Amino acid sequence: MYKAKELRDQSIEELEAAYTDSCKRLFELVNQFKAHKKREKPHEIKHARKDIARILTVLSEKRSDLSPANT
Repeated sequence: MYKAKELRDQSIEELEAAYTDSCKRLFELVNQFKAHKKREKPHEIKHARKDIARILTVLSEKRSDLSPANT
């Protein structure tokens, strides 16, 4: 699970890579859940979604800081 503080220390490229990895992980978790209809740790899907939301939030913050409208 990512912390927002840790994510803010990363570059945009690293965040995009983390986003891709998190999306793949969520995809795998959902497919496992659909295939088996029962999971040992059902909370992992919720954690993966929240990680993706955190990453996207920090990405949008960083991109808005780089935009010329703020200067």
